[in-house]
Amino acid sequence: MEKVERTLKITNYHIQNVFGQYDSYMKKIEDGLNVSMVFRDDLLKINGSSRDVNRAISVITQLMKLSERGNDITEQNVDYALTLSKEDHEDELSSLDNDIICHTVLGKPVKPKTVGQEEYVNNIRDKMITFGVGPAGTGKTYLAMALAITAFKNSEVNRIILTRPAIEAGEKLGFLPGDMQSKVDPYLRPLYDALYQIMGAETFQRNMESGLIEVAPLAYMRGRTLDNAFVVLDEAQNTTPAQMKMFLTRIGFGSKAVITGDLTQKDLPFEQTSGLEVALKVLRPIKEIGISELTSVDVVRHPLVQKIVKAYEEYETKKPLDNQHHSSRNNKRRY
Repeated sequence: MEKVERTLKITNYHIQNVFGQYDSYMKKIEDGLNVSMVFRDDLLKINGSSRDVNRAISVITQLMKLSERGNDITEQNVDYALTLSKEDHEDELSSLDNDIICHTVLGKPVKPKTVGQEEYVNNIRDKMITFGVGPAGTGKTYLAMALAITAFKNSEVNRIILTRPAIEAGEKLGFLPGDMQSKVDPYLRPLYDALYQIMGAETFQRNMESGLIEVAPLAYMRGRTLDNAFVVLDEAQNTTPAQMKMFLTRIGFGSKAVITGDLTQKDLPFEQTSGLEVALKVLRPIKEIGISELTSVDVVRHPLVQKIVKAYEEYETKKPLDNQHHSSRNNKRRY
């Protein structure tokens, strides 16, 4: 393929942010797109095939737009921009930056960082019930919490209810000191942490004491009708089908429910079917219910986490084929 050279003007103010420390981001773009880049006198010269050079320009332009809006460019931004460029979705990275859900107590904006997260956020906004399914690090719980707090602050709901199934609570938590709430608090700690970060510890505690925010095990939902509430069921892969049905039939008028889970991290007994797995099959045809399936591409933690998740996805995909091949080989031996 014919080699081309194109130039792109970059102001000195954004060089460090876009290129990374010791030009680490520029090297990542070079390796990812098979191009070579040289920066001199505000001009970036890019050499490579026409397609790869155009993609590199698109990636750098998107990162420049993020930088111009005051964002600190991260390795995750660069990796995701590279992924989008290869899928011909070049303009979507900078467009995500416009959707700010809320701000943390430290003033940091909370917003979707991938196309999958954006679709998930839109589903929560538009649907009464939304399932967010995907691996760790895809922001399922954190984004749901941010939207719950925003709805609460805007008086769209009267209260927030956050719940998780406590697997074998009597056996595993029974040896801990204190009452039942003290026993389950460590298991619910990730929910508290997200609330503290977005809402602030004092505001959270005040709303908790007044009953406007409730964090409780799933078992506490039985027999209740949840009206005018934003309800988040976290770690839903650990529910049984009966528990999931019980939870879904609690949702009342003026309420919104988000169910999050990762089907690859079930803590249920080996023979027990996950309630989340059943619900996705049963409820998928209902148009009023949103289902967002996030993947390793949507992981927004450290890039190494994304690589770990992707490696496990490939392993889990390959394993049934290996088992099938092994079974076929054993059958041949019988004859």
